[in-house]
Amino acid sequence: MKKLLVLALALVMALGCVSALAEEATEYDIRALIWKYDDTYGSSVRQAMMAAAEEIGAELGITINLTMYDAADDMAKQVEQATILVGEKPDFVIINLAEVASGQQLVDMFTEAGIPFLFYNKEPSAETVQSVVVDSGSIFIGTTPREAGDMQGEILADMYTADPSSVDLNGDGVVHFVEFMGEPNNPEAIARTQYSEETAIALGVPLEAVLEDPIVANWDTAQANERMTATWAAHPEIEVVFCNNDDMATGVIAAMNNFNYNTGREGDPSLVVIGVDATDAAFEAIANGRMTATVKQDGDAMGYANVRIAVNYLQTGTWLDGLDYTLAEDGYSVRIPYAKITADEVE
Repeated sequence: MKKLLVLALALVMALGCVSALAEEATEYDIRALIWKYDDTYGSSVRQAMMAAAEEIGAELGITINLTMYDAADDMAKQVEQATILVGEKPDFVIINLAEVASGQQLVDMFTEAGIPFLFYNKEPSAETVQSVVVDSGSIFIGTTPREAGDMQGEILADMYTADPSSVDLNGDGVVHFVEFMGEPNNPEAIARTQYSEETAIALGVPLEAVLEDPIVANWDTAQANERMTATWAAHPEIEVVFCNNDDMATGVIAAMNNFNYNTGREGDPSLVVIGVDATDAAFEAIANGRMTATVKQDGDAMGYANVRIAVNYLQTGTWLDGLDYTLAEDGYSVRIPYAKITADEVE
């Protein structure tokens, strides 16, 4: 704890010196450590950050040089990239952790080097968030973990209330379901998994899991495809599939297409498949009748917030003063709201 306090004090003193000079700066060197480039939602955030750097730069009359680094889902590689940044001394680092439980090493490196940083999208794990975000004086930009799960459960409950047969496909009075989970120790994945089920049940859906545990597919389309194929072979009674993200939902749908399910063709059967992210692929699948619904995680809003809050810190020495963002009740985060996307919204 003493070491953490010393590091935090060093960061505050170093950043205080930076902020005193920052108002006169006309150019900023901002780097972004990305957990992996080939995540669909993550790509939307990256594109939004690049657009935001230009937009915010023009608005404030400054130049924002934004450089990104792909860790390819490898924490060791992300640490190597951070080591390079420490040597190059950028003005700021935006961090999308490759492993949510492994942020402390990056915090120690950047704090010692006097480089300010923030975290986004993948919230540091519950066991590390105090030291990684709070004690370091940083901030997290993300979403409210349970909100997406609540909305998934609400979507299913609305369907069941309107027409039980649209959810209880075999009419036996029980809705059999499986959950596709992103990562076992990720706060977002844990909350989406828990509350999609709990909220649907609380709203009157007679859910029954066909498996004791959720299916972990690491946010990945190919893994979800493979695991859904195997699961369906053993459990053809499945009627509903909750997915922590749309990439996994896309994999589930592709697997079911092999059994002539979720094809979008008139007369072919369909499981209820509900994802999260509102990717272009999900919109298309919903419009074509192959996917039921998704929950929008606003990548544009998150990407803009990352850059705007980073620049505000460089210019004012504060995270949110003068900005239209509110610190969440936890005292360390800004939460971007979700929205339900069903066939009606797509139309």
